[in-house]
Amino acid sequence: MSVEDHFFQPRNVGDANEPSFFGRAASMQCGAAVRVSIQIDEQHRISDAKFKAAGCGVLVSSLSMLTDRVKGLSPADAAVIAQAPLDLVENLENLSCAKLACDALVAAIQKYSDAVRHEWNGDEALICTCFCVSERVIETEIAEKELTTVSEVIRACNAGGGCGSCHPLIQDIIDSR
Repeated sequence: MSVEDHFFQPRNVGDANEPSFFGRAASMQCGAAVRVSIQIDEQHRISDAKFKAAGCGVLVSSLSMLTDRVKGLSPADAAVIAQAPLDLVENLENLSCAKLACDALVAAIQKYSDAVRHEWNGDEALICTCFCVSERVIETEIAEKELTTVSEVIRACNAGGGCGSCHPLIQDIIDSR
């Protein structure tokens, strides 16, 4: 489907079914505002993704394409897609609209990650909910491989490679060494 098809026949407009997690993004430059909602099923996959937007046709098209692409994916895989907004649009002129759509999706994934981290009942602290990486695993990787940056931790064990909401926690672990 082309950008034009997604504009004239947008998919996934509205709100995802409960329980859902919302992410918002806005542009002061163009006045656009976006809300993305995702529903996560028992298998920790995005079972529904929808949006509401006030903005241009490229923004609506980007949101329609993005919400289509992430259905059925894990939050981590969806966050990886959201890190590449250029893949949604055909040229750099429209990159800001695609980035706005991706920012709203990442914000929704971060809300989900925060909720999972808050409800975690495991024996050790869950740091990265996107990839289910515990504090102990991160500490072990840092110690054994003498890692000094969040990027190195991401490459070593994927922790932090999704939505990014755990980056400050990973940095705290690095700093405490």
